[in-house]
Amino acid sequence: MIWLRNTLSVFNKDIRIEFRTRFGINMVLAFVAASLLLIMFTLRAHELDPTPKSGLIWIIILFAALSALGRSFIAETDKNTYDLLRVYSSGSNVYAGKLLFNTTFTLFINVVTFILYSFLMDLSVASVPAFFVMLIFGTLGLSAVSTMTAAIVSQADRKGAVFSVLSIPLFVPLILLLTRVTKMAFIDGMNSLLNSDVAALIGFAGATITAGVILFDFIWED
Repeated sequence: MIWLRNTLSVFNKDIRIEFRTRFGINMVLAFVAASLLLIMFTLRAHELDPTPKSGLIWIIILFAALSALGRSFIAETDKNTYDLLRVYSSGSNVYAGKLLFNTTFTLFINVVTFILYSFLMDLSVASVPAFFVMLIFGTLGLSAVSTMTAAIVSQADRKGAVFSVLSIPLFVPLILLLTRVTKMAFIDGMNSLLNSDVAALIGFAGATITAGVILFDFIWED
């Protein structure tokens, strides 16, 4: 119970800061809206075949994530609260709290993006199970990679650039998997949950979260 209370304290702190400033939400929503308008009127995405339509959304979400999720630890060093957080919380509490915040934030952004994108691109869900697997485990994968990478680069100079350089290679296999599962969710349908792409997506999310749990204490104490 003590561990859970401390974890929720870190989560509540980040939630209150975000609601107070609304910097991350406003920035990401503005980016998503601008990206959707760009692909609608410049690339004529609504005229594309269903297959590229179903994968294009993750490119938008990826760059939206790069613009906001790296702030989870970088903001602590910028505001000189990193050492204070280290005094009052253990590494596992901080990692779990930051991961919970990033997951909540990313899930909200993903839901809003999918609603807008589906409406503008005239896409309908062909497989509800595939859609929820894609949404939940895609969100977990994005959040886990972003949280760990942000912790690594939080003490570096030019943190934003380093975060993007380190994150993109880790995001590439995730985006490829998400594109395939999204195609099943919106176009092909899914006859069974025992699917190699679905299993790989769940495994990726589980592996990145497990790696974060194992490695974060070494990063936190460095």
